[in-house]
Amino acid sequence: MKGYVVKGIGGFYYVNVGTEVLECKAKGIFRKRRISPVAGDNVELETENGGIVIAKIEERKNVFVRPPIANLDVLFLVASTTQPVPSTLVLDKLSAIAVDKGVQPVIICTKGDLAETKFLEQAYEKSTIPFIRVDYETGEGLEEIKSWITGRLCAFCGNSGVGKSTLLNTLLPDLGQQTGEISMKLGRGRHTTREVTIFEAFGGKIADTPGFASLDTGKACYIPKENLELAFPEFRPYLGQCRFTGCAHRNEKGCAVLAALERGEISRTRYDSYAMMYDEVKDIKDWQRPDRF
Repeated sequence: MKGYVVKGIGGFYYVNVGTEVLECKAKGIFRKRRISPVAGDNVELETENGGIVIAKIEERKNVFVRPPIANLDVLFLVASTTQPVPSTLVLDKLSAIAVDKGVQPVIICTKGDLAETKFLEQAYEKSTIPFIRVDYETGEGLEEIKSWITGRLCAFCGNSGVGKSTLLNTLLPDLGQQTGEISMKLGRGRHTTREVTIFEAFGGKIADTPGFASLDTGKACYIPKENLELAFPEFRPYLGQCRFTGCAHRNEKGCAVLAALERGEISRTRYDSYAMMYDEVKDIKDWQRPDRF
């Protein structure tokens, strides 16, 4: 049988095989390989000693350590226009991590009734990253979010106070009850508030990640300086056009990215985030890379 991991907890894994969710353990070979199934993994099951075990983990599109989830398609970055004031650097770091791992970032702006959204819209209008403004009174933006969920595995990410819970409760009014029921059924009450649980909605899958404010930007999400330019999609039309090979797009003469910035074709805030991220990693040697430990 084949299915996907809905949740993993205490050495048990719960696999959706289409008609039901089965409780399994993983074969011992995974321990020897230092790999564990995580929520979102596509797996093959077989019978062993009278029980059902995960025999194979299909090749992953991507995997995150915190929260532990694999094969993510869309990461919704929830930001508010005020209370708290959004940090474009945080949003840019998270979107860069998503792009680097093959995940589509989508920015959702909440609390648009409290302050103008123009600042955030201008920051991302040239980035190719989708920007959705939500208005709970008119329902603006909600159908667009649902369309991104359809056919994909999605997660929502946002710092405390940005309105992530309000958004999820508006999209899925029975979310709390549904996730609670799943936790009781699958997790048997064991540490249920800290584990990733996947449930189906709008023709896709949503990963409920309790306490998930932001991705771990440490070793699990390290982007080396050579790859960083690719994590900013709006840079791509200009790559390969710089005067010097290996251009860092910082102070070099004949840099096509800097020229585009001066022409207003790249957002200043987005470029500033790139520059800050580049400077953070530029002196890290290959043997010092945090993702090697």
